[in-house]
Amino acid sequence: MKRVFDFLLAVLAGFVLLMPVLVVAALVRLTSKGPALYWSDRVGRNNSIFTMPKFRSMRVGTPAVATHLLADARSHLTPIGSFLRKSSLDELPQLWSILVGDMSFVGPRPALFNQHDLIELRTQQGVHTLVPGLTGWAQVNGRDEPPIPDKVKLDVEYLQRQSLWFDLRILWLTFVKVLRRDGVAH
Repeated sequence: MKRVFDFLLAVLAGFVLLMPVLVVAALVRLTSKGPALYWSDRVGRNNSIFTMPKFRSMRVGTPAVATHLLADARSHLTPIGSFLRKSSLDELPQLWSILVGDMSFVGPRPALFNQHDLIELRTQQGVHTLVPGLTGWAQVNGRDEPPIPDKVKLDVEYLQRQSLWFDLRILWLTFVKVLRRDGVAH
């Protein structure tokens, strides 16, 4: 049921958001050197690696680490990178990952392949069995702000409470948080 919901919603969102996606892609290309998309190796269900697209908000050559690990993350941002991140427009290409089944609309955010501490904690708690999401319970409860152990606790809570109604609640809360730009560090 969840996969069907994800697929149908992704198709609908793809049609509705086609023009904004094209505009953002053009803006990324016009304001910085390099491709519009950045393909990031991420950890999916059962710790399998998949490649997830995002609109490029960082300059070409930025190290592939979590943003909070960069000495000066702001210096790596493209001219529109901060706006893309705060508005979450950089996430739009992830509709592709939802269409192909690598991601869901709701689940734990996919870890970077090298976030070993996060991957280990999620595996110990059984969170690794979930399909990662475009948004999740941890995102609506702090987004970039909570430390990793707190994020994992929220992921475990999602694992235990998951349902279509809980997913719909998380999607609504995500919409509200994005509009308010709550919890964005860069």
